[in-house]
Amino acid sequence: MPALLTTLAHLTGDLSPLRDELVPDPGFLAGEQGGWSEEQQQQARPLAFEVLAAFRDGGCQVAPSPSETDLRTMLDFLTGTPTSAEYVPLLMAELAFPDSDPRAPQWSKNELDADRAFEVVIIGTGMSGILAAFRFKQAGVPFVIVEKNADVGGTWFENTYPGARVDSSNHFCSYSFAQKADWPYHFSTGDVLLEYFRDCTDRFGVRDQIRFKTEVTSAVFDESQDAWSVAIRSADGAEKTLTVQAIISAVGQLNRPKFPDIPGIESFTGPSLHSARWDHDVELAGKRVAVIGNGASASQFVPIVAEQAGQLEIFQRTPSWYVPVPNYHDEVEPGLQWLLRYVPRYAGWYRFWLFWQITDGLLPAAAADPAWADTGRFVSAANQEFAQLLTDYMTAELGDDPDLLQQVLPTYPPASKRIVLDNGAWPNTLKRDNVNLHTDSIAKITPNGVRTADGREHEADVIIFGTGFQASKFLTLMRIEGRNGVDLNEQWEGDARAFKGIMVPNFPNFFMLYGPNTNIVVNGSTTWFAECEVMYVMGCLRLLLEGKHSAIDTKLDVHDAYNKHVDVGNLAMAWGVAEVPSWYRNEFGRSAQNWPFTMLEYWQQMREPDPADHEFIEV
Repeated sequence: MPALLTTLAHLTGDLSPLRDELVPDPGFLAGEQGGWSEEQQQQARPLAFEVLAAFRDGGCQVAPSPSETDLRTMLDFLTGTPTSAEYVPLLMAELAFPDSDPRAPQWSKNELDADRAFEVVIIGTGMSGILAAFRFKQAGVPFVIVEKNADVGGTWFENTYPGARVDSSNHFCSYSFAQKADWPYHFSTGDVLLEYFRDCTDRFGVRDQIRFKTEVTSAVFDESQDAWSVAIRSADGAEKTLTVQAIISAVGQLNRPKFPDIPGIESFTGPSLHSARWDHDVELAGKRVAVIGNGASASQFVPIVAEQAGQLEIFQRTPSWYVPVPNYHDEVEPGLQWLLRYVPRYAGWYRFWLFWQITDGLLPAAAADPAWADTGRFVSAANQEFAQLLTDYMTAELGDDPDLLQQVLPTYPPASKRIVLDNGAWPNTLKRDNVNLHTDSIAKITPNGVRTADGREHEADVIIFGTGFQASKFLTLMRIEGRNGVDLNEQWEGDARAFKGIMVPNFPNFFMLYGPNTNIVVNGSTTWFAECEVMYVMGCLRLLLEGKHSAIDTKLDVHDAYNKHVDVGNLAMAWGVAEVPSWYRNEFGRSAQNWPFTMLEYWQQMREPDPADHEFIEV
């Protein structure tokens, strides 16, 4: 409803529906109606209906584009707080869809350098790889895609565990230029998302350029030709070398399952599996199942496994913070689908509403206050307030079992580990008669089950590892050799860094998507981030082709200054100061994963590359 009132003000040019008494609550977890009371909703709905009916009866004539002042008024109403004028250009870009695609390349290779041979290899056909392929096709840049799997989809092809679903609204996690009015759920299941990316691949016309069941084993930059020699191997073992002018690595961060370092892990005699490589042939019905881990993936599959298993033992190392999302499993209401399909501008304002709720509007709760005394429990007053809201939720769900409540309440600041979405499924599962939660550390895995530090052995027929991914191990499965024979992983020395998460000195025309420091904690959508990243990559290629350069590299001093800026930013956030173990930090204690600033800042820096940041190699 807040998005609808804002939309109607935009469509009609009449700001009167944006009433002071209907300004949404800017507080945390305001909910889908902006914290409106039932009385406020009863006031808003007839108002919206009256304006919408008048708009229809007037022939659906959209008012002229609003002034910047009026846009600020709309923006301040929707967010419930005065916002910076810097958000207006971003808002205008978001509202441009579906009439235009402002992130599309506004150039073509034929216009800039028609005669030049220039081909790109894209590694991976997950969300980022499909996006990059589409943009290259728009710009007329030849490309080939190498995909190790048998189909597109990346994460959503590989993760087939029960209950797998996105944890940001799919209305915001889908491509801005390929929106759907008929998403079946607010947070779609893995199979629905996989079908979306399959459909996009076909609609974008890029499937024919994909080599499935093929892996990149190495890539070497040939300085004599300023080209990359990319070694690939197909499923039948056949090897081939591609010569291309640029590489896009779209393999992401969360693609290598992580198994815990527990003694005896190989000794278990029953079937064991990782959630990211689910074996659907393993029978769980009536079995004694042990689940190691309780993070984002486990929170999705455990409630379903609990309904099948005879007995379920959950081994928790560190409790998670759970944020209540009542509609997490709900279907999208017919009324919302109608608005998205038929009311002009509504989809853009609704997306921005989601953007603000789960991105920059929530970021202050994760920021550390330098004057705050106890960073062990909280990192600021806002962080403490956030924690209290989450604590109140878990208390409401588990308050009738004080011992269990004590086990699941974290003692670390919210946002220092991944926050998990919940609609009551997790606490209700913990209260089941066939489920036990264990918080003692695991001493070892035995042939018959799991032995905890208290000496008890918990027998199991099946062990499931919900222990996440090797997030900081960027590009370790292939050898990338740049200028002067420099090996990428040797240059990184296990501590991956990149300029804007995309480029690394000594590796010309090599671009990463979802690379170092492009993960987002409380603020946003990796799809939205990827669109910004690909926009930057296309800008770099435009500079290269327009200037008739052979290659583009990033300057070392620029790279280092950028990473210092990001490191300082991460050390000012909950995940940078809290001591709780988390995949948000690598083995050196540095966050090689997270972006600590606003989405606005990332969008601003990605709109257009600055030639002064780069070194151009001449033909």
